Amino acid sequence: MNFSELGLSPKVLEAVAAAGYSTPTAIQAQAIPPALERKDVLGLAQTGSGKTAAFVLPMLTLLEKGRARARMPRTLILEPTRELAAQVQEAFETLGKLHNLSVALLIGGVAFEPQALKIDRGADVVIATPGRLLDHFERGRLLLTGIEMLVIDEADRMLDMGFIPDIERVCKLLPFTRQTLFFSATMPAEIQRLTTQFLHNPERIEAERTSSTVATTEQHLVAVPHDAPKKREALRTLLRTQTNVKNAIVFANRKTTVALLEKSLKTHGFNAGALHGDMDQSARTRMLQSFRDNEITYLVASDVAARGLDIPEVSHVFNYDVPIHAEDYVHRIGRTGRAGREGHAFTMAAREDAKYVKAIEQLIKKEIGWFDIGTVAASEAEDSHHEKRERRPRRSDRPAGERSGPPRSESHRAEPRPAATARAHAAPKPEPQPRERQRPPRSLDDAPDHRGFHADNMPAFLTRPVKAV
Repeated sequence: MNFSELGLSPKVLEAVAAAGYSTPTAIQAQAIPPALERKDVLGLAQTGSGKTAAFVLPMLTLLEKGRARARMPRTLILEPTRELAAQVQEAFETLGKLHNLSVALLIGGVAFEPQALKIDRGADVVIATPGRLLDHFERGRLLLTGIEMLVIDEADRMLDMGFIPDIERVCKLLPFTRQTLFFSATMPAEIQRLTTQFLHNPERIEAERTSSTVATTEQHLVAVPHDAPKKREALRTLLRTQTNVKNAIVFANRKTTVALLEKSLKTHGFNAGALHGDMDQSARTRMLQSFRDNEITYLVASDVAARGLDIPEVSHVFNYDVPIHAEDYVHRIGRTGRAGREGHAFTMAAREDAKYVKAIEQLIKKEIGWFDIGTVAASEAEDSHHEKRERRPRRSDRPAGERSGPPRSESHRAEPRPAATARAHAAPKPEPQPRERQRPPRSLDDAPDHRGFHADNMPAFLTRPVKAV
């Protein structure tokens, strides 16, 4: 099958050919025809399967007729992160270059007013994160009553980031007759509830088994110690064993760990950069562009880079931390092995991570093999060596014949030092008297009086009679 069989317009087909695409992916081949018929679509596919083009191409075809009015966009695309929203905008610039469409990108981290001015002039397509979209709506700069098509992308990531209440609010502001395209890599119970509530008789498309991983990606577990310095050393050893790295992403669970790993890798001569949610948008954009341009080999990132980022030539993914949520593992290693390329994924696991590893293997229905870098055995041997040193008996505990130091001569032991002799004749030590053990009082009457006064020296004023009031 090729794109010409899907019912796309000639302008879209020309742009697709110019972009170098010839054969649609499974999700594209199954999702585009019902989308062109204005049916609701529920698309389930693994990350990196071409979901973005599955909704961008039919949207371009449907938007060729008509124009948007001021503050009333015709289509709305919701993305969980700024990077994903910016990536969808790039897809519109590539595939919609023959269409004179106005696209507004509403994301946080950048100025509010230029976005509002673009909406005022009329936007055919609004690509937004939920928070910034609602900011524009609450300020009266955006009307949602003219939306013809809604796209909710990476819905499971929306759930992880706590955006579901915002999604529900946005859906209630849109026309009931809208068309909804809903895409997700996994289908938790909360997402199923959302699809039941806001989709009407959707075409369910499952191009790949939900929560599956790409077959072209080799997956390995690496046993590492739990101690942080030794774990960072193990990461550096692992990176050095991979001589065919073109571009690699190193994932960590916490932003502080991301910053620490970037500093550690740079200190040891690795060409590394960092990407996490605390960075402003301009810094995040520059870092991603440097990574795409191969100016940076190792991108240390939090899960902000785990979803949907299309960097085709990522050869390796290293999970410094095992993901707490098993679904995040699917998205992380989905950054490599894209578009049929060979990929390599390594997950560093300590003994404390066993339950998370088990959850991942149950999710992907596959047992992950172990990759030996030789650092764990060495570290365990080192720990054992330290334990033996700590258990070594003290000098006073050893027999006299085993104590260190040369034996003293008889003459040396027989002749006391002058100073010691003088002290011995100066004042003989008194014999220590045995301390009398105090008998515990048999009653309160036997107990010593600690109130400060005894009966024999009681002050007179305490013995005066007191008048009753």
